[in-house]
Amino acid sequence: MAEPPAPPMPKSSPRPRPRNHHPPPGLRALPAFSYNAHRGLVLGLTFLAYALYHASRKPPSIVKRALSKSWPPFYDPALLGETDVAFLAFYSLGMFGAGHLGDRLDLRIFLAAGMGRERRRRRLIRRRSTGWPSVVAIVGNWFGGRRRGLIMGIWNAHTSVGNISGSLIAAAVLRYGWGWSFVVPGGLIALGGVLVFFFLAPYPEDVGFAPPPPKKANEASTEEEDSSSRSTAGGAGEDRRDAVGIRKAFSIPGVFTFAACLFFAKLVAYTFLYWLPFYLTQTAIGGEYMSVTDAGYLSVLFDVGGIIGGILAGFMSDQLDARATTAAMFMYLAIPSLYAFHAYGSTSKVTNIALMMISGLFVNGPYALITTAVSADLGTHKSLKGDSRALATVTAIIDGTGSLGAALGPFITGFISKTGWDSVFIMLIVCALIAGACLSGLVKSEIQQIIQNWRNRSTHLQNGAAGKGYPGAQPLLAGSS
Repeated sequence: MAEPPAPPMPKSSPRPRPRNHHPPPGLRALPAFSYNAHRGLVLGLTFLAYALYHASRKPPSIVKRALSKSWPPFYDPALLGETDVAFLAFYSLGMFGAGHLGDRLDLRIFLAAGMGRERRRRRLIRRRSTGWPSVVAIVGNWFGGRRRGLIMGIWNAHTSVGNISGSLIAAAVLRYGWGWSFVVPGGLIALGGVLVFFFLAPYPEDVGFAPPPPKKANEASTEEEDSSSRSTAGGAGEDRRDAVGIRKAFSIPGVFTFAACLFFAKLVAYTFLYWLPFYLTQTAIGGEYMSVTDAGYLSVLFDVGGIIGGILAGFMSDQLDARATTAAMFMYLAIPSLYAFHAYGSTSKVTNIALMMISGLFVNGPYALITTAVSADLGTHKSLKGDSRALATVTAIIDGTGSLGAALGPFITGFISKTGWDSVFIMLIVCALIAGACLSGLVKSEIQQIIQNWRNRSTHLQNGAAGKGYPGAQPLLAGSS
């Protein structure tokens, strides 16, 4: 059944901190869209934007083998690892400042400007740091409620789509020289920045709609959820996005715990991102070694598994209302999948493909969940009392901390791979274990809430209250007043 259009934002509502809302230039020349059409456009543009970000991040992993053969300084794998850590460490540091700015500046201009700087090499780190906090904040501004995990899990496929397209593009042009593997993705992301500038509306108010209300503690997953989010009149016209500081964002319950988990989860994910094609060229699969180009093509299947993992993790966390439990479960299941991939992946190409996709599912699932739905939940946490918004700042803190792990993993791999890949996979398995253990306290609380919820449901069904509603357990990430 079609949902009713969202009402225009009341003009007489008070604004504690006025902000001039206006549509982006490209939308002014087009006919008016419905609320759902605007949400679809936001999802599409932000998906494209960050897919291009990741596509431009993939070439270093594709050209590693070519550099190690043709450029003497890179004969040593340790130097390849050092280049990875140099980039990712500064990316992580830039993330904290970018998120803080993202809650204060126009997200459309902030994101488009960052994408447009792709070809200016001296600004590469700053450009990359603007991307993730911006797109998560924009999607969080348009989507709320119980289905956020599934929606953002599907949307987060842009990471794997970007990795896949980046691998294919970089491998395809490698024959013309390794430099082209960087130039082509750089030009594409600059074009994407133009689309963002002209057509992306970062807030519903920019195009005359009310923002979705924050998720309620005992909110059920209903079809009326989206409709109510557009018809909330009380605060619809209030622009209460007073940005919070990094210190206050760190004090939001759950931010530090999920950031610590992501440190180790992203260490595992980015070791695969930067070293998987190189590992495939060093490993005899079915008794044969593959070329750099073939390894680049084959490595995209890890990201195919990651797409499935991100969607599955988002769906499960919505159904259970337990983000931490879902993320921890995936990290623990990543341990046997990593062992199997290393131990048995070389037996045949079919076995390698299957185990690679399973590893991608369990490694990228929690990484996707934490950097999207969890960050959006915490960025609109109830402890903020509706007086401020911290979407970009919280996203930057969590992903910035994770990026420190992402820098460390490829760096360590460059050194310990000299002693053999057994050591690398031991490191990855230990990190996956620690990532799951970081969430132990939250998992315990969520399981207790799930059990209590089931008990309440059973009690009310026995009392003949089926269908009349009951006071379910409060979701962990909803916080307390």
